[in-house]
Amino acid sequence: MSYRDHGGDRDHGGDRDHGGDRDHGGDRDHGTGRDRGQVALEYLGFIPILILVAMAGVQIGLIAYTAQQAGTAARAGARAASIEPGTAQAGCANAISDWLSVACDAAEGGDTVTVTATVQIPSIVPGWNFDAARKTATMPLDTPLDD
Repeated sequence: MSYRDHGGDRDHGGDRDHGGDRDHGGDRDHGTGRDRGQVALEYLGFIPILILVAMAGVQIGLIAYTAQQAGTAARAGARAASIEPGTAQAGCANAISDWLSVACDAAEGGDTVTVTATVQIPSIVPGWNFDAARKTATMPLDTPLDD
């Protein structure tokens, strides 16, 4: 039996029936030509939702990071003010990331100093605005030893 005895060339495009319409050229039966690319279009419609979910996830992480930075700033500001009064703002600003803005308020009471650090939470999602993160730390005042 030769190769030609099986009804055609290598792509089996001869007269043989392979269990269905295998016409890969010409007209398309059953409307399958209209369905091409449908999945790609559905995916393109879903992309904005995926982007919004991803941005919301990043925003939640940014909120947590800013709250952690506010706590760090409050402790550093209280430590600086306990050693040298009036240096709370500098201690706060030096302790956190440069791209965050911080405001520190120090209040001395008796033998302690309490510093409240306020850090504005940046927003990456347009239209989403957040209150500032506020953290408070109290440290004992460093009293010089009397000689």
